[in-house]
Amino acid sequence: MTVHNKRRFIRMDSLHLLDYQVVEANGGHGLYSMGRTLDVSVDGIQLETVQPLRPSTRLLITLGLEENLVDIEGGVVHCRPYRNRYLSGVIFWRVEKADRHILDQYINAFLKYRESASDLEWDI
Repeated sequence: MTVHNKRRFIRMDSLHLLDYQVVEANGGHGLYSMGRTLDVSVDGIQLETVQPLRPSTRLLITLGLEENLVDIEGGVVHCRPYRNRYLSGVIFWRVEKADRHILDQYINAFLKYRESASDLEWDI
């Protein structure tokens, strides 16, 4: 069986708290809530929430990475129930340059850590 991965970028398993604001079609602010990322990449996140989010919903997200807060505008690609919560795929639409730099640094550091951890040999 062949597995097809539609993602353009590697995602890293990562748990981070975030808050998000739904932006209504008229530009007004809708639901404000919290969630957490289950993974993150340069172009999106997998978001766990208590409420379902409709595909194409516009979100304003503040993501906590280490000691930094990163502001992101994105859109919900898909949403499904998961363990009494909901998992949504969110693609980034807009990330300011300074926030993109922080996000890229975090992803690069995590990849280096993961690579070095896989190179370790264990003596038992």
